[in-house]
Amino acid sequence: MALTIKKGIKTLVAEANAEIETLSVDEARKLHGQPGVTFIDLRDPRELWRDGGMPGAINVTRGMLEFWIDPESPYFKDFFASGNKFVFFCAGGMRSALAAKTAQDMGLTPVAHIEGGFGAWKKAGAPVEPVEPKH
Repeated sequence: MALTIKKGIKTLVAEANAEIETLSVDEARKLHGQPGVTFIDLRDPRELWRDGGMPGAINVTRGMLEFWIDPESPYFKDFFASGNKFVFFCAGGMRSALAAKTAQDMGLTPVAHIEGGFGAWKKAGAPVEPVEPKH
């Protein structure tokens, strides 16, 4: 029996992109390091160790995002209550589109994501730093 998907990932990402702010790498670079802006790296730690990270970004694995945003969750992180603009990114821009939409739906605003994700950031020569595993 074949699995029938009602909405595939392409549709979900397209719907998310229609409702959220998408930044080009150039736009994101202008915001990087500015007061009142927090960059959230949604990649798995193994991706950071392999590919490096964005200086100053906070790593929030995609699976914990909703739990870290919700003040009623035992996993809530104070930085999400800062009132900052949150710029999400992943490797290629799909997870971050879904994450930004979810965060926005939860009431976290303003949020945006980087078109093309960390891959586009790195390719454009934007700042990247090595990330070592924590022991």
